[in-house]
Amino acid sequence: MTRSRSFSAFLTLTPLLAAACTNPLPASSGSATSGGNSQSSTSSTGGGASSGEIALPQAAPGIGFDDLRFSPDLGRVLVPAGRSGRVDLITPGSNAVTAIGGFSTALSFAGGHDFGVTSADFGAGVVFAVDRTTGLLSVINPALQKIIASVKLGGSPDYVRWVAPTREVWVSQPDSDQIEVFTVPSGPNPIPFHAAKIAVPGGPESLVIDVTRSRAYTHLWKGATEAIDLKSRAIVATWPNGCTGSRGIDLDEKRGFLFAGCSEGKAVVLDVATGAITSSLANGAGVDVIAYSAGLGHFYLPGATSKTMAILGVSSKGELSLLGTVPTASGAHCATTDASGNVYVCAPDSGKILTFHDAYAPSL
Repeated sequence: MTRSRSFSAFLTLTPLLAAACTNPLPASSGSATSGGNSQSSTSSTGGGASSGEIALPQAAPGIGFDDLRFSPDLGRVLVPAGRSGRVDLITPGSNAVTAIGGFSTALSFAGGHDFGVTSADFGAGVVFAVDRTTGLLSVINPALQKIIASVKLGGSPDYVRWVAPTREVWVSQPDSDQIEVFTVPSGPNPIPFHAAKIAVPGGPESLVIDVTRSRAYTHLWKGATEAIDLKSRAIVATWPNGCTGSRGIDLDEKRGFLFAGCSEGKAVVLDVATGAITSSLANGAGVDVIAYSAGLGHFYLPGATSKTMAILGVSSKGELSLLGTVPTASGAHCATTDASGNVYVCAPDSGKILTFHDAYAPSL
């Protein structure tokens, strides 16, 4: 793989990520957290930097992760944990895990992420989660730690996203080439009801909401990204994104940059004002769910096949630079990041979440 600087310099500039390179999967310390049998462990360098892993409840024999997401409003990392039948909420800092059950479960794990609860988002004071096995959109009360309502979906779900300006929940359904829209009433019972379907031929893959511009963005599977107006629910733009296989998506809402992860191992930046590609950079292989830190201006590109995650800087002009890479695990195709520079990467075969702290200087 290509690096922008020597490995020794990488160790100096990022001691925490360097610790991950020497020990990406440290042995468990045995410190129990909430949520059954979950555990957290860390390794440290002399400078006090650390990296680690979080074992989730019912981690063995593996968990088919897909969507990972940090909710600033809830202050938790949302981990829809597939086969385990749980949505796990991780508290940054302590890495304590709160496990909320009630979804499809299985005793065996054959790989992939087509079973059980695989996507979740927070809005209106609740967590919305989709179960691919039952075809249900469920509402979780995080204070009560239980499902309070479920509604049937019109197609097999992929991503679920809260749309605050319109009080809606959008659920992408690529097998049906559509996004299903649910309206969420205000009041004590935010139970969604079906409102519309948006046709997205050739997609939709991934989904992100741009409140500032009243748009949603989603990919077509091959080489393009679409912009959808939140109020009219109409596709208003289609942009080439340079991907052979379009996969992950994220957004710098303030600076107006849209990020695409290409399955072949490439990161792409689009200007949401024009749809023009401002930069692209190849690294890794088997890219899927990407992540972006608006506070640092850093783009995280995990590769399931390469077993690596690239850390990329994004300049004020939308130009990408490779800051470094860290080893992850086989199948580690999804990532998210919190407001404190912590990065969370899924490790399906072990049913764990790998944690890293990004110590690179901001690229803003």
